[in-house]
Amino acid sequence: MNRAYSVLVAKASDDGRRVFAGMATTPTPDRMGDSIDPLGAQFANPLPLLHQHNHKAPIGHVSFGKATKAGIPFEAEIPVVHEPGLLKDRVDLAWGEIKAGLIKAVSIGFRPLEDGYEVMKSGGLLFKRYEILELSAVTVPANADCTISVIRSIDTAMRAATGHAHADDPTPPGVAGLRKPPVVKAREANPVRKTYAEQISAFEATLALKSGRMDDIMDKAAEDGVTLDAEQKEVYDDLEAEVKSISEHLVRLRSREVANVAMARSVSDAPTAHALSEMRGATAGDSRGIRIPAQIRAMDLPKGTAFTRYIIAMGRAKGNRLEAADIAKQWDESTPEVSQLLRTPDVSAVLRSTIAAGNTTDATWAGPLVYYQNMASEFVELLRPMTILGRIQGLRRVPFNVKIPRQTAGASAGWVGELQPKPVSSLAFDQLSLGFCKVASIVPVSDELLRFSSPSAEQLIRDDLVKTVAQFIDLEFVDPTKAAEAGVSPASITYGVTPVTATGTTTTALRADVITLQKTFAANYIPLSSGVWIMSSQMALAISMMLNELSQPLYPGITMAGGTFLGLPVITSENVPSVGNSPTDGSRIILLDASQILLADDGQVTVDMSNEASLQMESSPDSPASASTVFVSLWQKNMTAFRVERYINWTTRHSNSVGYINGALYSQ
Repeated sequence: MNRAYSVLVAKASDDGRRVFAGMATTPTPDRMGDSIDPLGAQFANPLPLLHQHNHKAPIGHVSFGKATKAGIPFEAEIPVVHEPGLLKDRVDLAWGEIKAGLIKAVSIGFRPLEDGYEVMKSGGLLFKRYEILELSAVTVPANADCTISVIRSIDTAMRAATGHAHADDPTPPGVAGLRKPPVVKAREANPVRKTYAEQISAFEATLALKSGRMDDIMDKAAEDGVTLDAEQKEVYDDLEAEVKSISEHLVRLRSREVANVAMARSVSDAPTAHALSEMRGATAGDSRGIRIPAQIRAMDLPKGTAFTRYIIAMGRAKGNRLEAADIAKQWDESTPEVSQLLRTPDVSAVLRSTIAAGNTTDATWAGPLVYYQNMASEFVELLRPMTILGRIQGLRRVPFNVKIPRQTAGASAGWVGELQPKPVSSLAFDQLSLGFCKVASIVPVSDELLRFSSPSAEQLIRDDLVKTVAQFIDLEFVDPTKAAEAGVSPASITYGVTPVTATGTTTTALRADVITLQKTFAANYIPLSSGVWIMSSQMALAISMMLNELSQPLYPGITMAGGTFLGLPVITSENVPSVGNSPTDGSRIILLDASQILLADDGQVTVDMSNEASLQMESSPDSPASASTVFVSLWQKNMTAFRVERYINWTTRHSNSVGYINGALYSQ
């Protein structure tokens, strides 16, 4: 039996039923490259609802709605069992996991029908006809879109306080037994709101996916030498409208993100512990009762704080988890997940006795391990906006260890006279491959810094870790001198590209050079619909200060922080390498088509630490070490070193999808 994953929306009804709904499956390709056509599904309602695809332990029933191109909707119900026993425990646990957000996706179990699938150009399978056998609530989805978008949890005290009694409570709620006003009801129905950064990341992934599907449609038509048929045109027009809508919404989200950062309150402005206690303690009978999230102060902390505190605690405790957990208690009010993770027993000690397998629901064995992934993801969220890669929209995201076919030469044709033989030609193909590539850095710090750390020390360590990885990735991504090293690192996107040499420093020279650069894309039939400029902030500032005869900006859309230049988005970074050592040598202005860049990104950062190793304090250490190699003992110097690693790789689909201006030194 095969499986496919999709989005889950949980809700609870007013009569005490436990219901959740959403899309059972969508046509979005999963991480294996497989896709399912929702219109090809066959099923007979109702079907069993399972937990983690365990056929021996059903938890309810599910009914599917009418299939559309967007997916197959469903509504599932987990029964309320009053009789104590294993069945009650099983269904209560399943519903509790869904309400708490521990279960974040659903998965259909299906059986392909005869001749019901085909191999796509990407190498994945497209299931066109299949029978759905069951639906499961699952923890780890294969589809990149599989996250919970809405969770509605009905709290008894909140319902009573707002004028809406629970099904089990016959007493009229509130002061006068009235139903809650529409405004309060709307607030309770709202989902748990994602941060702007989370929304931006999700919409950027969706934008890249839809842009890629548009390219696939156009590529198929180009290969067949035909225009789009009615169905293809309808799909393409729908995707185009969605891409436009998402792009406009991303502009709004980024604007709100910037505004919220500017308006962020300091921790000291948050309600006091006593005030929070009073607010949380409001009785259910009080119509003014308010419930405040217990971790409200964590909202004021910079991204990456929990991950950094985990590192600091482990460093100060010299790797002893119990001591580190005690150290982390000082942060329990704002980042309790740190001490919860550190209280996880040492795995090597646990394995010496007979134990049950670890799982994410066990509160004492393996459940706390989930926090490490959350904190590492928080660290990556802090890292990505700082990197060039993290700010480019529309990149084609692919998994590691895939081979992608690419056409390198096409057929030819020619005029033929009467009774003359026709020419014969052939196509040429090769394959793009993205294997594992690892970025690593070792950062040593003094034990005194860890021992006497304060919030400023946390900021120092976090910024150092972030900047080390961010600067290296940026340089490797755009440096024209960076060649590929087999099995180690990819070539930069500009490697091997013939640059356009700047013809001068004036506005006229800038226009002429940009036109020359654009011609290289036009000559290779690359439309730059996903074009992006990359340049230093100094270069962007110089362009923004170019004025016309009326002292008006020639390019009002660009600033030193980015913006747009000639209708395309601008990403600024000080990691764009200059041409030479002298400021008069000029810089580089890079233009690329984001849809032609393939990116494989593990999305996680791993950190290891040691205070007993000996290191070569060199950015390019000897390998292998020689007799003259100098090692420094961390133990002797009272230092602790943190090793940071991240898996990432990239390549271009076409060699002509990137160009750049060399020696740019433009001014008014």
